[in-house]
Amino acid sequence: MTQADLTPLGDMTPEAFRRYGHQVVDWIANYLSDVGQYPVLAPVAPGEVRRQLPATPPARPESLEQALADFERVILPGVTHWNHPGFFAYFAITGSAPGILGEMLSAALNVNGMLWRTSPALTELEEVVLDWLRQMLGLPEGLMGIIMDTASVSSLCAIAAAREAVPGLRVREEGLAGRADVPRLRLYCSEQAHSSIEKDAITLGLGRAGVRKIPTDAEFRLDTEALAAAIAEDRRAGWQPFCVVATVGTTSTTSIDPVPAIASICRREGLWLHVDGAYGGMAAIIPERRDVLAGCDRADSIVVNPHKWLFTPIDCSAFYCRRPEVLKRAFSLVPEYLRTAEGEAESVRDLMDYGVQLGRRFRALKLWFVIRAFGQEGLAARLREHIRLGQQFAAWIDASPDFERLAPVPFSTVCFRAHPRDLGGTSEEVEAHLNRLNEALLEAVNATGEVFLSHTKLNGRYTLRLAVGNLRTTEAHVARAWEILQEKIAQLAVPAS
Repeated sequence: MTQADLTPLGDMTPEAFRRYGHQVVDWIANYLSDVGQYPVLAPVAPGEVRRQLPATPPARPESLEQALADFERVILPGVTHWNHPGFFAYFAITGSAPGILGEMLSAALNVNGMLWRTSPALTELEEVVLDWLRQMLGLPEGLMGIIMDTASVSSLCAIAAAREAVPGLRVREEGLAGRADVPRLRLYCSEQAHSSIEKDAITLGLGRAGVRKIPTDAEFRLDTEALAAAIAEDRRAGWQPFCVVATVGTTSTTSIDPVPAIASICRREGLWLHVDGAYGGMAAIIPERRDVLAGCDRADSIVVNPHKWLFTPIDCSAFYCRRPEVLKRAFSLVPEYLRTAEGEAESVRDLMDYGVQLGRRFRALKLWFVIRAFGQEGLAARLREHIRLGQQFAAWIDASPDFERLAPVPFSTVCFRAHPRDLGGTSEEVEAHLNRLNEALLEAVNATGEVFLSHTKLNGRYTLRLAVGNLRTTEAHVARAWEILQEKIAQLAVPAS
């Protein structure tokens, strides 16, 4: 880019933008087509990218040709490619082409949807597209939907609303600190719940002590008898139970908590029920898998993440609330400079009233593009295929004498480990050896650059996770991951001493 590409004291010229825009779109198209050729896990050492970047900003305009060249030379080698078909770590995600186009338009419009007035189309499209998604998931009418950035923030808002729903607390006006008249609040979740629930409790002043983690059963689902007993015990001890967080698709194992039974306990005890369906809830788009959200019609709030398993570029978290008036009561604060005639008349919904953030991006646009481009049937077909691939990989694990599955596979994520037979030593020595072996196996597999797996620990066992969720992943990619695992374990496996 030269000075001729810039207007005096203004932006890039339309001609220059068009030229570079075509170049960038062509690069993106080629990238999406060829992303499998990159090493999925960035092969760089800590600080390697930073050392190649200037320590001070440029004083004068620099060429965008050079910036784009530096992007490929410096930045790209340090990128872990979440769009890679061999990305099986954490929960595999996809930035689909329709979603990217929607994101580009959102960036171009650059609107802030804090109020209806500041962008009527943002507010109303968000309402419409989240109602579409509600219908696709089979959730009941009457839920208010709003887009947050992540499930962590969605759950934060849900827990804040749950706290607001407790009669007589007056936390909004008086806070919690130093108040002898306020009992200690207790939130319940399973020991497999996402770490964000505990972080949210810390942020809201409940502290980690305010979170009681309930044991799980053999399939890593919340034990409802233990939950009921914990609530009764806490009441006797002077705690104030107020909220239960159930999970549909836990982070480690993708287990599904027994939401119908939990909902009955919450109704009996007068507790807010929030369902974290960030990953697994999206499977309900498949008509024959509507059962995964059983009981969620009785929840007070629920979150699902289109950016996890609906091919929408991150970030886009869909939060639904059955009691929006309580959510608004928890967060609404309208200074004079944000008052509008429409808001005062309550003829519109000002999205700033339903969460922490004031500024709000036009996230609905990319989700709208995704749903329209693929259609409900097309999205369901793609999710169905991912589940099939996960089940196929699980079948390979089950049939192997050198591997074992460590958790059920309700969706497309498989928890497993290498377990060569005839290992010597005590059971403790064998388990210690298997933990070391599987940690080394994970490092060896990821070092190939062809696939990227992550891990967790289940009952003290070092557990490998393979999660299928990328739009470009085929059975050939899953089969290649299985080949690599078998090759590397053959190189690593030696009897324990």
